[in-house]
Amino acid sequence: MKESPLQIELGKRRPFDSAEQEASLNIVRTQDYLHGHFAQLLEAAGISGPQYNVLRILRGHGEGVPTQTIASQLLTRMPDITRLIDRLEQAGFAQRSRTPHDRRVVLVKITRTGLDLLARLDQPVLDLHHQLLGHLTKAELQQLNALLVKARRPPDPAANGSPAPPKRRR
Repeated sequence: MKESPLQIELGKRRPFDSAEQEASLNIVRTQDYLHGHFAQLLEAAGISGPQYNVLRILRGHGEGVPTQTIASQLLTRMPDITRLIDRLEQAGFAQRSRTPHDRRVVLVKITRTGLDLLARLDQPVLDLHHQLLGHLTKAELQQLNALLVKARRPPDPAANGSPAPPKRRR
């Protein structure tokens, strides 16, 4: 049997146990590749990927966002959203306030400094997306996006014994 490109990249002598295993590992390998480039760009700006993600969420909500809403909209799970927001607040990129009608609700709002940082990063981030994936055609990108969405939405677990997707922590 011919070695797969991932098998060669990983120096794996034996074939993968299944096509599903190879696909899962290909996704992990690709995520690591993409993440490394974005982490380097964001680190040069003084923030992490999760911090950038929070700032992008906040930019879309001018009046502030409850912490729970931010946690539900993150690209990756963050077990401690409070510490993440603490770091953004300490850096002057975000501020917290309580709502007058319910003091238990904490709203997080992006600051002018945070907006300025995002404005400086917008073009470099777009350029990096293009640099990393611009060699794919529009049709290939659409197909890739559709397949990745489909991979995250497996069939009803009760129907075929597949595991249910993990629950997001709040």
